[in-house]
Amino acid sequence: MQLLQAIRAFSDAMDRMHGGMKGDMEMNATDLATLRMLIMREQRGESVSPHDVARHLRISTASTTKLLDRLSASGHVERRPHPSDKRARVIVLTDESRATFYRHFGDRLHDMRGVADRYTDDELALLTRFLGELGEVLDPT
Repeated sequence: MQLLQAIRAFSDAMDRMHGGMKGDMEMNATDLATLRMLIMREQRGESVSPHDVARHLRISTASTTKLLDRLSASGHVERRPHPSDKRARVIVLTDESRATFYRHFGDRLHDMRGVADRYTDDELALLTRFLGELGEVLDPT
């Protein structure tokens, strides 16, 4: 029971953090989720298509177009030609959006890494597996 209470407290803390970021960055939850996705994919060296955004957020292509139009108009993302398929587009963060995101999230990310550093690789592997399985139960694909 204590574990489930800790998970709920963690979830509440994440909600409050994201709520503060939404307000500071004048974005809604879907906008912020898109930026988080782009940051994560960028860190892994993966390109992101509009279809990837739609699939990740589980929204229609029409809603994705409106979302990307809004993020583009506000200077957060750019649509660029795909590097190998000139018919396709990729979505990338603007330098300003990336800087703003890290300005709001960078200290927290640093502190989170500090917490992770307190655990062994084996403990982190167990926690990673646990959280992955928990995520699957909460949001099966």
